[in-house]
Amino acid sequence: MKRVLKIFAAIMLLVFIAVQFYQPARNADKGQVYKTDFIKTHKTMPVEVKTLLQTSCYDCHSNNTNYQWYDYIQPARSLVDKHIKDAKEDLNFNEWTTYSGRKQERLINSIKKQIETKKMPMSSYTLMHKDAKLNDRQIKLITDWLEKQE
Repeated sequence: MKRVLKIFAAIMLLVFIAVQFYQPARNADKGQVYKTDFIKTHKTMPVEVKTLLQTSCYDCHSNNTNYQWYDYIQPARSLVDKHIKDAKEDLNFNEWTTYSGRKQERLINSIKKQIETKKMPMSSYTLMHKDAKLNDRQIKLITDWLEKQE
């Protein structure tokens, strides 16, 4: 029985190592500056709101993700990439001005609601990215500013 377990463990180790060679393209814009970016188009945005949005939202909702070392380990890498892809389909801050006025208004309402109800940033994200977690004061700061944008 021990021999079977050792063979199984060896096979699983080889599969784990083989899977590490699959590394999909990263969500990285290589320093590109977007004239269509949400923050760039809201010049009166307070610096703290800007910083909070970049820290808590931009990793998933922009064309540039600051990956952590563990984001390169499969299968976590595939899960992170799928999450980023899904997030960017809903909202990509780098493409803000390409959205219609109606969509921008809907997204601002959605962002505000998601942050107020603490659905965003997602708890699965803040579990590993502690600096992205928003406290009540930060939530109020962002939602008050978003309220003025409506």
